[in-house]
Amino acid sequence: MSLIFTIFALVFVTQLISWIGQNVLLDLAYSVYLWVFHSSTSAQLRAKRKEVLNTKAELLKTSAQDQFAKWAKLRRSVDKGLVELEKLNSDVASTKTAFSLKFNTTVWVLTTGVQFLVGWWYRKAAVFYLPQGWFGPLGWWFSFPFAPAGSVSVGVWQMACKRVIKVGERVVRDLAGSLQSTPEPETPTEVSSEKVS
Repeated sequence: MSLIFTIFALVFVTQLISWIGQNVLLDLAYSVYLWVFHSSTSAQLRAKRKEVLNTKAELLKTSAQDQFAKWAKLRRSVDKGLVELEKLNSDVASTKTAFSLKFNTTVWVLTTGVQFLVGWWYRKAAVFYLPQGWFGPLGWWFSFPFAPAGSVSVGVWQMACKRVIKVGERVVRDLAGSLQSTPEPETPTEVSSEKVS
């Protein structure tokens, strides 16, 4: 794939991730991660939650004065279940924190890090050449900082791609917003006889 399309694809993927939202992707990836690698922990957590809720419901139905022994046994069971549930929740929370760090690092490396690497690797290469004399003395800016004179550098091409994608995103959002908020045609209303002269 040529350099021009590689840079566009990298910038597009980065903007797509920022448009969707990294937290949305994190939650989606984490739920898949839990389902694949920690399904037993998730199952234990759901079972323990259900057990505690059932025991607590039974505790609420039991009278503390009439059936104190049963009530005390259920109370101890609920307290023990809550402690175990809290431990499982803390394990899941620490797993999510570790996963979040790894996921965010991976996303950064695969998007922004690769853009930096491509920009550095091809810093002296021309993405494409401009026709002679089109931009006059400002043509040097397109080759800034290290590309040959009369060409477009990787950094300038990345900025241009990012700008075009953001404008395209804004246009799509405006069109989608206007399609959703189109007013319904008004029904004709009767005009009062007082206003008609």
